Amino acid sequence: MPHTFIKLSRCQALSVLLGLLLVLAAPLPAAADEEEASAWLEKLGPALNMTSYRGVFVYARGESVHSMQIAHRYRDGVVEERLVLQDGGSGEIVRKGMNVVCVLPETGRVKLDQVIPSGPFAEAFTSQLVPVSRWYRAEMKGEDRVAGYEVVSVALSARDSYRYSHRLWLEKSTGLLVKSHVRNAEGEVLEQFQFTSLHIGEDIPDTEFEIRTEGREISRTLDEPASPAAVGQRMNGWRLGWRPEGFVPAATPRSGKGQAVAFSDGLAAFSVFVEPAGPVTMPTGASKIGATTVYMHEVKEGESAFLVTVVGELPPQTARQVAESVRIEDSLALGAAES
Repeated sequence: MPHTFIKLSRCQALSVLLGLLLVLAAPLPAAADEEEASAWLEKLGPALNMTSYRGVFVYARGESVHSMQIAHRYRDGVVEERLVLQDGGSGEIVRKGMNVVCVLPETGRVKLDQVIPSGPFAEAFTSQLVPVSRWYRAEMKGEDRVAGYEVVSVALSARDSYRYSHRLWLEKSTGLLVKSHVRNAEGEVLEQFQFTSLHIGEDIPDTEFEIRTEGREISRTLDEPASPAAVGQRMNGWRLGWRPEGFVPAATPRSGKGQAVAFSDGLAAFSVFVEPAGPVTMPTGASKIGATTVYMHEVKEGESAFLVTVVGELPPQTARQVAESVRIEDSLALGAAES
């Protein structure tokens, strides 16, 4: 699983940003300040999809930095989007409604169904935002300018050690996210995104959404968001004994074999994969790319062994606790998922 994750880092970064392209004034009294911050956050969800724009942004995770070009259009209730790598090789993702095509000529075979939705207000979770103020302290940080636009900045500080803190910069007229940081408890920026050039509200022609890269095309139809109860019922043969408070079942990424469930607290997300262990022993433990942790743990049930993988925007210790809490309840059901 880590090999798949690292191999898909470019495609994953692009897919993350399908959903991702989802303040320094005088301080206000705490209650009013948090109320204003919450009002801005309510604009963010609709702005991700319902604003038309194009530009270039930089996306950095740890030591990995990519520049990407984007065109995003909302017309007749349909979202259209095209993301193109500007460095580190060629590749693009084109989305029209719920249909997504990924073209990465240098990567070879790519499985889009193993891409994990994550990042602030990812597409998989925008329809069911939870009150993030329960898990994060929202605070206005003033005004600034990003890519030539006036913006407000909102800080979302984690109320516990199980999740990271976030800083969001939103364009003032639309609420569009134009810059973001993910930070650890020490304030270190682990992951960041920022537009370097941006044009909002343009009439973008159809030609901007045509695939131009030569290479293997991998298509996928995005799943409609399901209710937490419906998602939770798909944990067939296993259960999660512990997860950070506030994270609820939000999606079921296709995992190739075995089973997977994604959880979100309305801001961050992580996925848990449970599958029969293969004949080759996989290294267990944690690896980290920016704010994203991959933690692998082997669970034995009788004579059967299963591999548990947790992937998402979690501190390594949190990912470990989640992975080690998985209990196998029906090894036959999980084994059948492999066939």
